[in-house]
Amino acid sequence: MIYEAKTVTLKDGSAALFRTPMPEDAAAMLDFFNTVRTETEFLLSGPMDPEPTLDGERTWIENALTSPDKMMIACEMDGLIAGNCQIAFKSHARNRHRASLAIALRQKYWGRGIGTAMFTELIAAAKARGVTQLELDYVEGNDRGRALYEKMGFRPWGVLPDGIHQNDGTMRRLIYMYLPLD
Repeated sequence: MIYEAKTVTLKDGSAALFRTPMPEDAAAMLDFFNTVRTETEFLLSGPMDPEPTLDGERTWIENALTSPDKMMIACEMDGLIAGNCQIAFKSHARNRHRASLAIALRQKYWGRGIGTAMFTELIAAAKARGVTQLELDYVEGNDRGRALYEKMGFRPWGVLPDGIHQNDGTMRRLIYMYLPLD
């Protein structure tokens, strides 16, 4: 699914380009992913996992582009992919009122309002599609992420004990949140 590109003014006054990643962005997206997975322990994939390949990244982008139920937004700043987010719409009659969200940002761009701006775009896309409930999960200890999600109106609804195995061998809870849109 294609997101209509737009320039967004961030809270520090800087401009960010929000757009759909294209197959020709695979190398830049791969660089982004490989960077963010080493900057935080709160993503599903981390340094212990095998590095994704350029072909795999290109295929992932192509699949999102052709899917009627997924939309990605990349944030471009300073010639880099600064952030990426995705909404995945449910497609069955009994759950098409729901969608799930995911987001990641390069550490050097934290605190500039990119996450808030991206979530605003994802929420608008969900409402346009008739979605009445958004869902996400985060790893216990991700206080920056939790603060963003709560600011956007998400509420916790459940906890999965030992949901994430950390690099150091410890286990962390996975916290589930939802946002009613009606």
